[in-house]
Amino acid sequence: MSQPDVTVVVAVYNTMPYLTTCLDSLVGQTIGLNRLEVVAVDDGSTDGSGAELDRYAKRYPGTVRVLSQPNSGGPAAPSNRALDEARGRYVFFIGSDDYLGLQALERLVAAADRWDSDVVLGRMIGTNKRYVHQAIYASTEERVDLFDSALPWSLSNTKLFRRDLIERHRLRFRTDMPMGSDQPFTLEACFRAKKISVLADYEYYYAVKRDNAQNITYSSRFEERLRCAEELVGFVANLIEPGPRRDAILLRHFSWEVAKLLRPEFLDLGANAQQQVHDRIRKLAEAYLTDAILTRMVPDRRLRLALARDADLDQLRELIGQQAEKALPEVSIEGGRWYAHYVGFRDPSIGYPDEWYEVTDQAAEELARLTATGLAWGRDAAGARVLVVTAQSRWAELAELPAEAVRVSVGESVGVTTVAPGGPGTVVRTDFAVDRLLAVVAAGGEIRAMRVEVAALGGVGSAPLRVDRRIVASRLLARRGVRFYLITPTNNHKSQVIVAITPVTARRFLARLRRIWPSGGK
Repeated sequence: MSQPDVTVVVAVYNTMPYLTTCLDSLVGQTIGLNRLEVVAVDDGSTDGSGAELDRYAKRYPGTVRVLSQPNSGGPAAPSNRALDEARGRYVFFIGSDDYLGLQALERLVAAADRWDSDVVLGRMIGTNKRYVHQAIYASTEERVDLFDSALPWSLSNTKLFRRDLIERHRLRFRTDMPMGSDQPFTLEACFRAKKISVLADYEYYYAVKRDNAQNITYSSRFEERLRCAEELVGFVANLIEPGPRRDAILLRHFSWEVAKLLRPEFLDLGANAQQQVHDRIRKLAEAYLTDAILTRMVPDRRLRLALARDADLDQLRELIGQQAEKALPEVSIEGGRWYAHYVGFRDPSIGYPDEWYEVTDQAAEELARLTATGLAWGRDAAGARVLVVTAQSRWAELAELPAEAVRVSVGESVGVTTVAPGGPGTVVRTDFAVDRLLAVVAAGGEIRAMRVEVAALGGVGSAPLRVDRRIVASRLLARRGVRFYLITPTNNHKSQVIVAITPVTARRFLARLRRIWPSGGK
């Protein structure tokens, strides 16, 4: 039997009915069954996945091989077993709930042969709202550098690997890691590879988020995620010497796996668990979180991880709570720049620079956050009907902006807005001419959300107009031409201000009369 060009490794555990789609995408590959080998390992499935694998093995006896074993607790052991059986010149790994574009393997193998590449990435996209980092797929590249590209953000094993590279370095998956075991494998393969290539010209791989969210990434527990982060950081530290190359990889792991442990759900842990998590993250940060890594981090994660390293648990809890709020905390405005009073701001015992707290780029967005305080009907200077909307901003600085910098709209209709100092900040009033609201209305009526847009400090911010208590205005019956409409300003379930516009038809008019004077009533 001739050597196949590529072996596809499929570790399977309870992935029906997604498994069927996965297998169909493999046996339907344009590379052809004679150039393809599929080695699937059933890791003790109980949902019929094993029987489905056997069905495909029987139908495609020269292509699909099935191995079975008791459940091992993760994809590492079945993947290793499949690697031991692989015969292809190349190996490709696929999750058994994912699927490939039909030309994927033919294109990947051709590129690897053409460029003599050890690793080839094909563009990967998420389905059912599964997140897939896209930066590495910006363009097709014959050669990308592990340390000077977005590759560290795409370390799943869903790539084409030259099998000689894998066997030469005896690369296998970490069976002691219930989740994330593919990342050390992929990282070392890329570290050892003489050439890594990227193909962005086709949708090669479809990563599926299951409807029941039971992918291992989504169902993992907090302790497993923490241990995964520790193992990944430790693996990088052992593989790569200290310096810029190590920092380039650890930037990803601290920004992603470690920082995600300090999101708001951290506050739901018990006090003892919080202390343990903080202690373990602090240990990682003290050992490997360099100033060079911190400098390249996005601001919110940089502050979170720096405080995890340098501050106590109470301060860390307070920061996580502050960052969970949609609105900024207290702000100092100096020389046209905004500085948020997050934990540690100008605290000499911590000593972080002011730049870490600068939020000038968020100022416009913050200024656009208004709270509606009133909805009423009025008339403009010419006596025409208008919807009058009043709102409050916490920021006195909003009143200092030119009138054209603040724009309030309902759908495509833009109101006439004035701002003035008032209350604890600024009062905003917007008048919407009824004629403008009715200029274009769909035949069945419309519900339009009200939005606020502010241009300030070189940026533009936008936010829905919200309420902190229910406010409504009476319905208005208005006419445009020969048609009548009911206009209802109110709030929706998201506490957003909306305007419902409903055409008044003869049928609706008669139905309303029947409700008022039911048949047989007085």
